[in-house]
Amino acid sequence: MLKVAWAESYVLPLPLNHRFPMSKYEVLPQQLLHEGTLRPENFFAPQPLERSRILAVHEESYWNRLNELALEPADIRRIGFPLTRELVTREITIANGTVQCSLFALQNGVAMNIAGGTHHAFTYKGEGFCLLNDIAIAARYLLDEGLVKQILVVDLDVHQGNGTAQIFKYESRVFTFSMHGQNNYPLHKERSDLDIGLADFTCDAFYLNTLRANLANLLEQINPDFLFFQSGVDILDTDKLGKLSVSREGCKERDRIVLEAAKRCGIPLVASMGGGYSTDFRDIIEAHANTFRLAQEIFF
Repeated sequence: MLKVAWAESYVLPLPLNHRFPMSKYEVLPQQLLHEGTLRPENFFAPQPLERSRILAVHEESYWNRLNELALEPADIRRIGFPLTRELVTREITIANGTVQCSLFALQNGVAMNIAGGTHHAFTYKGEGFCLLNDIAIAARYLLDEGLVKQILVVDLDVHQGNGTAQIFKYESRVFTFSMHGQNNYPLHKERSDLDIGLADFTCDAFYLNTLRANLANLLEQINPDFLFFQSGVDILDTDKLGKLSVSREGCKERDRIVLEAAKRCGIPLVASMGGGYSTDFRDIIEAHANTFRLAQEIFF
């Protein structure tokens, strides 16, 4: 059974003029239930993550300031959210959702988090709507518990996974692969193990061919026994922040390439949703829903 992490705390009230589409975390599970892709028993509600798991990745001084709501105004602006207790609870709940998804993926082959993909969180700071790095926390958990030996992070959000790259810069057991818009945020890119920066207006054919070739090479060379997939849908041609020109069908095919490769190679996979900022909210929901539809089709 496909297990999906979701909790009420994922939906955080924000000012009406805030550009982050927080309501997708409420609408997406409703859509998946309505159409029959998922049933209530597919969902589980994670609890907030314990402190020791956070400190396995993030510096204690940063976590203490975050948890005490004591970040400097400049740090809060860099994150992009108003800093509240509800926001911190949301972040540690999402992070534990990805940790728990990792255990379900080891059992069932795949698991998914309705939120997550907070790849702009560094060991010592947050930025770009990311406070704690859920993928890094889950990857560190798997390594520390001796559950896996080699992890591949496939980050296909339109923005480079700079935080994840920084966190695992000296960790050979985690290979970070980021394929993103070269001219997009962040202005300063960290160095992933493999970075592919795409030109503005890159369309389906080039995008998908580049992904197929590089993913196949990585699976052969790295030989991972676990895969984290950051499946942001801000690569869409309708995305107001993305700058790429990938169609909704192209985005769906991207997901198929990753999910089928994991299934074919017998590699457990956890997908976190990442970003999506299309002007038409339906584009965001449909693109994210396709990831779940494909997971059901391919794995179950």
